[in-house]
Amino acid sequence: MIYDHIDSNNILVHQSGMIYDLSRISMVNQSSLMKRTVIFSFLFIIVSSYSFSQGKLEKAEKGLYKDNTNYSSPSSSRTSSSSSYENTSLWGGLAMVFIEMGLYATYYGLIESPTEQKHLASNAFITKYPYHSSNKGNYSYNWNGDTNLSRITLTNRFIAENNELYGNHINADFRFLKRVSIEADYLQLWENNTFFGDNSLATFTFLAKYHRVRTEKFNAYWGMGATYVAGEVDELGFTYGIGAEYFFAKPLSIELNYNQSLINTRSSDKLNALLNYHINQFKVNGGYEYLRIGGIGFSTFSIGVGIFI
Repeated sequence: MIYDHIDSNNILVHQSGMIYDLSRISMVNQSSLMKRTVIFSFLFIIVSSYSFSQGKLEKAEKGLYKDNTNYSSPSSSRTSSSSSYENTSLWGGLAMVFIEMGLYATYYGLIESPTEQKHLASNAFITKYPYHSSNKGNYSYNWNGDTNLSRITLTNRFIAENNELYGNHINADFRFLKRVSIEADYLQLWENNTFFGDNSLATFTFLAKYHRVRTEKFNAYWGMGATYVAGEVDELGFTYGIGAEYFFAKPLSIELNYNQSLINTRSSDKLNALLNYHINQFKVNGGYEYLRIGGIGFSTFSIGVGIFI
């Protein structure tokens, strides 16, 4: 295009006589560009919110569904089966030898060895509550005013990851027969999601525990049981757990617990690390709790109270 001239006011004159105001054209172009930028930014926020603000509880719950399995093609399955058969043929005999050795050592490892049977801890008694009238924890080597035949521990802990995701943990543990206890655990989680509404998830865990180590300062257990995930999952799965508590200085103790449940071939994990402060038959605790449900992780802080009955 051929223009005659551009004057000092940014007025452009075309040969045809048409007049263009360059300043106004520039302002219109800038306004249009700003509108497009705002629209694209808004769309990006919506997409990001959908990806990152979608309820973690909803994702965790879907991760435990029955139909949430990975598909493998027939050819890859045949290849995997062939490889598995060859490995079994090569290592089968050697594996049986280790299995037999493991079966022999299992009782000593999980229950008690002959050497341990001679130790005072083999017949340790359950205390009424930690630091009752001495520096002893959950067990005492002698039957006296600190001990009892059984004991119930009730705890209630509040957990939270952020302002939107929080929950409550109720636990009851019944110890008896010196070495055995039964634990019932109820975990309820809530999530207030701005874009997708509120979600909740509840799990119930029952665990039969054997207290493998029973000293006056330290005790450790392992256990097996079942976990039920309520809601749309509505499934029951196998659970195992391990844990320990160390009474390092009156009135404090450190407690560690780990549970893993298998729901529809997916795992649900709970790990907590707590610092307990004991006040007579009560305790106040706080610490860290990590949950992994359906492949989704939750890192929370925990604070609660407990009572020994």
